This record gives sequence, structure tokens and C-alpha cells, in this order.
Amino acid sequence: VRARLVVEGFISGMHRSPFHGFSVEFAEHRPYMPGDPLKNMDWKVWARSDRYLVKQFTEETNLRCNLLVDLSGSMGFLSKRASLSKLEYAQSLSAALAYLMLQQQDAVGCMLFAERPLTYIRARAVRSHLDIILKTLGSVAPQARTRLGPALHELAERVKRRGLIVLCSDLMDKPAEVLSGLQHFRHRNHEV
Repeated sequence: VRARLVVEGFISGMHRSPFHGFSVEFAEHRPYMPGDPLKNMDWKVWARSDRYLVKQFTEETNLRCNLLVDLSGSMGFLSKRASLSKLEYAQSLSAALAYLMLQQQDAVGCMLFAERPLTYIRARAVRSHLDIILKTLGSVAPQARTRLGPALHELAERVKRRGLIVLCSDLMDKPAEVLSGLQHFRHRNHEV
């Protein structure tokens, strides 16, 4: 319920028609180069200005998002003034993002880890997948130690197709190890 309330009203106008394999939205003109297909030539511009320009389009593709949620012991911290612990906040954020991605018809997956990966749910774009993610996120508790670096390296090797990686963590580990793990995702062409 909290995830739906956070996202409500945000998604209007986004991903109305996700087409695969061809371009739908005009981006810019560029000069014609020998070998360019004539079907992309902008003949109206040529008629007005005597310049050969080719239309370029942006291709619309579906996004694959993987939510990484840290379950280390430090995520169980709850301040006296806060209404949610770090882990509860990460759960709410991940649930809201999963709901948003699935409403946009994008694939979303979830990975839970502490000092090593614990649960991995593959990214899928079906509405029933939200129930699986929400049940998994709702049934977790903080684990023992924090070792982000090795866990991030192992998770980077598990995710085969590139996409968006969202890390929900307090990053309470050695900065060099955390950056090394995040760079592993960047090396594999993920957007972090």
C-alpha cells in the first residue's frame, strides 16, 4: 500500500507505447553521408534549403532494473526521531520503484544481500511479479555483518543483461571496496 501511494500520480504519460526494434521519436538532423539509406533523408528540408540532411531518431526500449537491498546489521538502525529504520526505508523505496517500473511495463528484479548474496529474483515485466517482490521484501530482517565489496562483485557477475542498478544501502563498509564493487557494474555497462 505504501508503494502505491508513493507512486500515485507520477506515472501519467510515461512509456505509453514501448515499441521494440525501431525508432519512434525524432531526435535531430545530421548531414547526409554517402551510404546512408535514402528513406531517412528529410526531403522537406532539402526542398526548402537545398541541404541534404538525414533524420535521426531515439529508439525506445524497455528498461531492465535490478534493485539491490542491503540486509546487513547496520540497516536495522532506528533513530529515536525516525518512524522507519534504514531497512524499512529501503524496503519502501524498493517496493515503490518496483511498482513504478512494472506500471511502465519495464522489467524489475530484486537482489537481497548481506555479507554475501542471499536472494535473487530475476527481472520480469509481468504484473504478478510485483507480488513476488513485495513478499520477498516484506519477509526480510537485518543479518549479521556488512561486506559490500565481495557481495557487489558476486551480484555483478550474476546479472547478465545490462540495465539499471539501484543500490539501497547505508554503505557502511570500506569505501575502496564499495567503489570497486560499483565499478564492476559500470564495467559491465550497467547504469548505477
